[in-house]
This record gives sequence, structure tokens and C-alpha cells, in this order.
Amino acid sequence: MLSEDLDMIVSVAHDDMGTALKHLTGEFNTIRAGRANPVMLESVRVEVYGSLMPLNQLANVNAPAPDLLLVQPWDKSSLQPIEKAIRNGHLGLNPSNDGVVIRIPIPPLSEERRRDMVKLAKHKAEEARIAIRNLRRDANHEVKKTVSELKLSEDMKFEAEDQIQRQTDLSIKKIDEMLHHKEAEIMKV
Repeated sequence: MLSEDLDMIVSVAHDDMGTALKHLTGEFNTIRAGRANPVMLESVRVEVYGSLMPLNQLANVNAPAPDLLLVQPWDKSSLQPIEKAIRNGHLGLNPSNDGVVIRIPIPPLSEERRRDMVKLAKHKAEEARIAIRNLRRDANHEVKKTVSELKLSEDMKFEAEDQIQRQTDLSIKKIDEMLHHKEAEIMKV
């Protein structure tokens, strides 16, 4: 049985690891896997009204076809800045503006581009693994500090560290599963 302080440290580490996994899910969603997906444009920031704004605050983005994104601005005067932001967004997309909506054809991925996307996914997964390990290190440090400050038993320290390690192992396993799934999704033609 852990003390309240150690239980809190373990709980916070668990929550933080869950947050790291959610972040990785978001990162994976922005990696293109062949089909058009509105999430692909989440990173686009548009300079309008004197400031940078996320695209989803200026327009409705949807995917009416597997190879097309449609951006419908709520204010027609923001068509040009939105088109410019998408073009300059380093996404490799070429939007066209018809005066009402912006159409973005999604070209099919070449084998080389798919491999680049897999490399990017692996890089994002490794960043998540590093974040999980850093959370484990920080939590274990807090456990040791708390045990020495409150003069708790070594058994409590070992139990807390064991729980943190189990959560770390589960999180790393989940990252590996997510990466495997994303690789398969990217490489599927």
C-alpha cells in the first residue's frame, strides 16, 4: 500500500503518459496516408485581420472525395490569404481558388514519399518514447525525494517505482502499436 504522496506521484505520471500518447495520436493524424483528411491542414496558420489564425477558425474544411479537400471560408475576403497559407505551408499541396471555395487536390503518394512519411512517423514515435522515459525519470526522482523527506519505507519506494515502470512499459507498447498501424496505413496503396 502506497502513501498518499506516492500514490499522487504515480497517478500524475500515469496521466502525463496518457497525455503524451494523445499528443502522438494528434501528430500521427497530421501525417498524410494517401487519403484526403481535413486534419492535414490543422497546422496551417493564416495571416488575416492583423494576426496569425488557425485555418479551422476561418473556414470549414472537409474531404468530399478521397483525393480532394474543400476549404469553404466564412469570410470571402480571406480566400487569398488562406490559399497563400496553404501553398506556403510546406505540405506539398497546390490549392486552387474559384472565388467561393478553395479546392486542394491530393496527389497520390509515390513510393519514395511514402517511405519519407514512414520515417517521419518513426521520428514522431521516438519523440513520444523519449517523452515517456523522461516522465518516468522525473516521477522516479519525485518518489525518491518524497521517500527520503517523509522517511517512508523502501518497500513503498519499490512499489511506486514498479507501478511507474509498468505504466511506462504499457505506454511504450501502445506507441509501438500505434506506429505499426500508421506504417501499414501509409504503405497501403
